Amino acid sequence: MATDIKDTAHAVEAAAVMRLLPGRPRLLALGEPTHGEDALLDLRNELFRQLVEQEGYRTIAIESDCMMGLVVDDYVTSGTGTLEEVVEQGISHGWGTSAANRELVRWMRAYNVRADDDGRPASERLRFAGFDGPLEITHAASPRQALTALHGYLAARVDADLLPCTADTLDRLLGADDRWTDPAAMMDPSRSTGQSAEAGQLRLLADDLVALLDAQTPHLITATSWDDWDRARLYGRTALGLLRYHYWMADTSPARMTRLVGVRDQMMAHNLLAVAARGPALVHAHNSHLQREKSTMRMGGMPLEWWSAGALVSAQLGEEYAFVATVLGTIRHRGVDTPPPDTVEGLLYALPEDRCVIDAPRLATALGDTRPAPRVSPWFGYAAFDPAHLADSDGIVFVKDVPQS
Repeated sequence: MATDIKDTAHAVEAAAVMRLLPGRPRLLALGEPTHGEDALLDLRNELFRQLVEQEGYRTIAIESDCMMGLVVDDYVTSGTGTLEEVVEQGISHGWGTSAANRELVRWMRAYNVRADDDGRPASERLRFAGFDGPLEITHAASPRQALTALHGYLAARVDADLLPCTADTLDRLLGADDRWTDPAAMMDPSRSTGQSAEAGQLRLLADDLVALLDAQTPHLITATSWDDWDRARLYGRTALGLLRYHYWMADTSPARMTRLVGVRDQMMAHNLLAVAARGPALVHAHNSHLQREKSTMRMGGMPLEWWSAGALVSAQLGEEYAFVATVLGTIRHRGVDTPPPDTVEGLLYALPEDRCVIDAPRLATALGDTRPAPRVSPWFGYAAFDPAHLADSDGIVFVKDVPQS
């Protein structure tokens, strides 16, 4: 058995990952079981560099605010702003402070600027995308930015008579932004404005604006650049998603939290499908957002179960979507010590390599009917690998020991 497992292990390289797959996927999803560890982000950066140089990948999409990500994309494609500004303003969840994220953005900009001319052709430039919604654990953003940006794009390019409302109407219905971002609403539905009469009108107007954008596509893609039109579609997706999310924040039924986590992953999935339309992309997020199986968690003592973004995207893209989970041995500075030998992590920890890529389906076959035991993490921030998902992953990246950043 040990020999069979060792035979599935390869060096952590893009070429080794590609050999696990039937072809080059449009979306190659690399998961992580915890956030905030630069060692894992450094590994992601190196894989992305190899995918760019060897496999023709041109986009990376990370678990960060999709609207904020436009700031980073503008920087890496055209040099707008400074590196310090864009990592602070363009990467959400507090991850702009990560040295590895800063290095990713720096390298992408450097790649896009060649010393011998004014830069790479647009078709060869690297692109950055956040694919999470404008959501944090404690609150969701106001739909103002997305709604007003979409309205502004259309107002400048279509007949005023076709617009369902004026900018002043949107402003009046939106009201003060702190109505939408009140952190108390996450635990107290009565504090949410998501089911108010104004929010209901905004959902209808957002739907009409998105429908107008769609109906005017032949005109818009010739009157403006494809990128501008694509960005307007992002505004529309985000406005509708946020309004839907706020609606369920105001809900009082037992399904409230399940609805919220489901809406979030649905927003992620829509953004990933838009990224896939550009061409091959590396996607990086928590394993639970990228796996093909249902995701589960407990929140406030309640068990939640929902289809992840990866499951939704995989259902549409088939083999054009690939998922490689990251599995860890130890994170000693978080109290996560050597894994039990009868777990997936324990089996891999016995290998001599510090890091390796594992053929997950082949490992599942080698194990046969001997299913590994689930690992129990002593730290809430690390989600141990579910052995029931082994055969549903295209591969596993195993990192034996994660040093303190």
